[in-house]
Amino acid sequence: MPLNLPRLPLLENLGGYRVDWLRNDVSAGVAIAAVGLPSAIAYPAIAGLPPETGLYASITPLIAYALFGPSRQLIVGPDAASMTVLAAVLATMFATPASMADRVTAAALLALIVGILCLVARLVRLGVLANFLSRPILTGFFAGISLSILVGQIKRVTGVDIESDGLIAPLLDLLRQAGSIHWPTLVFALACFALLQIARIYRSPVPGPVIVVFVAVLLSFLFDFEGRGMAVVGNIPEGLPSFVVPHGAVPIDVLLTGGAAIFLVSFGSGVIAARSFAALGGYRVDPNRELTGFGAANIAAGLFGTFPVTASDSRTAVNFAVGGRSQIASLVAAATLMAVLLFLGEVLRILPIAALGAILAATALSLIDIEGLKRIWHVNRIEFVFALIALWGPIGLGVLNGVVIAIAATLIYLLLQTMYPHDALLGKIPGRDGFYKLHRAPQAQPVPGFGACMIQDSLLFYNADYVRARLEAIAEELPAPRRWLMIDASAIPQIDSTAADMLGELSDELKTQGIALGLAELHTDARAILERAGIIEKIGPDMVFEGIEDALDAYEARFGMTASNAQPIAVPIVTDSQPSLETGGKNGKTRRQEKE
Repeated sequence: MPLNLPRLPLLENLGGYRVDWLRNDVSAGVAIAAVGLPSAIAYPAIAGLPPETGLYASITPLIAYALFGPSRQLIVGPDAASMTVLAAVLATMFATPASMADRVTAAALLALIVGILCLVARLVRLGVLANFLSRPILTGFFAGISLSILVGQIKRVTGVDIESDGLIAPLLDLLRQAGSIHWPTLVFALACFALLQIARIYRSPVPGPVIVVFVAVLLSFLFDFEGRGMAVVGNIPEGLPSFVVPHGAVPIDVLLTGGAAIFLVSFGSGVIAARSFAALGGYRVDPNRELTGFGAANIAAGLFGTFPVTASDSRTAVNFAVGGRSQIASLVAAATLMAVLLFLGEVLRILPIAALGAILAATALSLIDIEGLKRIWHVNRIEFVFALIALWGPIGLGVLNGVVIAIAATLIYLLLQTMYPHDALLGKIPGRDGFYKLHRAPQAQPVPGFGACMIQDSLLFYNADYVRARLEAIAEELPAPRRWLMIDASAIPQIDSTAADMLGELSDELKTQGIALGLAELHTDARAILERAGIIEKIGPDMVFEGIEDALDAYEARFGMTASNAQPIAVPIVTDSQPSLETGGKNGKTRRQEKE
């Protein structure tokens, strides 16, 4: 019996590959290498790593993703946002006396941790984590990181050593040390930055960073910038990255928490990039499968002495623009950068640091999505506030704390969305079947004594008190003597133990007032919770119905009345807590009616 082994994603993606596509893939690979070279040399400086690590991060992870990644056109590599988080993690790590490893080893260990976390998340299908940080939160967070990167370039473009953190303090330090500015370095950095902007504005066919690197190396050779006091990259080790298992004395708690922070930011931003380009390519992205590709890329990075990587916007954009059809473009890009390491190390040695500072500053500005912030402001002011909170985090508290702020902001936003569930009073339209929301159907009328209310969210510990207050207010308006308060639970997907106890207590309280609490259209999971908690027994099995119409039939059978005799009843107003958008408005109108 033949053994069926799983095929590598690369082989699956090459199914139906045409020979005439090879030319496009080779051209795209060379272009990817050309565009990626400047950032590969520049980005490691953000985390205090040597430039060769950036080249290594642009070789082995590309090969690993090409073999194991699901996307045909996504390109992985160094990413400015992830590098900034890495820099913060390394700063925390080396502030601990127990850390004995060097920075390169620590970065490689973090890459391994990120890769392992990706694979573990893949096994338990946690691709949903890609959506944990919402677009508004990520937009603000990346803007904050961008400002941090800009401030971090002060030393590279002025030659002044700045020790202060934050946004304002470094600028004040620069003013105090204005006499120490190395003016040739500053002028050259500004010229490189201007060249980058000119290339961007006029849409140069040759990417701006490639032009800047070429011009900077040429001028440095002709005018001996190093001899004139300008800092240069320095020696880059010749040869290819070698396989080595990183090891060193690093506090495991810092390693795990730091790796988790990098994983969350890099995976979130990576999947957003993947989805953006998938929309252009006309295919869909499976975050769970992407976890496999990102995991393989980061494990390869760790085993070959470099730092964590994720999807690269600029390199993927070049791949699309040139017409790359498959991951063969990644393999060609990796081979091209191998050739650079073997034969051009001496040329890159004289590249001025000021040019790299200009490239990083331009990259940082490109991460600030002004149009995205404007759109968030236009669509949802609350989300804009959370975007500003996420923006402030990296600047005011540091990048690593900024990740915590972004996560906390996300959780608070989620709580606010579900803390005050919408509810709607239901009534009947004479001559028609079914129940209708009173605020949407003016001809609908409540059934006297039969209070029907729909709760439109899960009942959980943090909203149980609010929901109880709403139900008590509705119950107070039911006319005696026939009193039922029926909850339409069709829009309640989950109930936790706290909310279950609340319903039991509410049932006991309403019984003292002669009101029977009932439930209709319970979801299976919610009903199971209520049964285990003994709430179904407390309410009474005869007060739990398959549908709201069944509940009305039972009500009419017991009290001998029909819905055709329905007369309007008052809609309660809750003033001691945040009102629902469905009910609780002014002048007998609901909040939603007022808005409409």
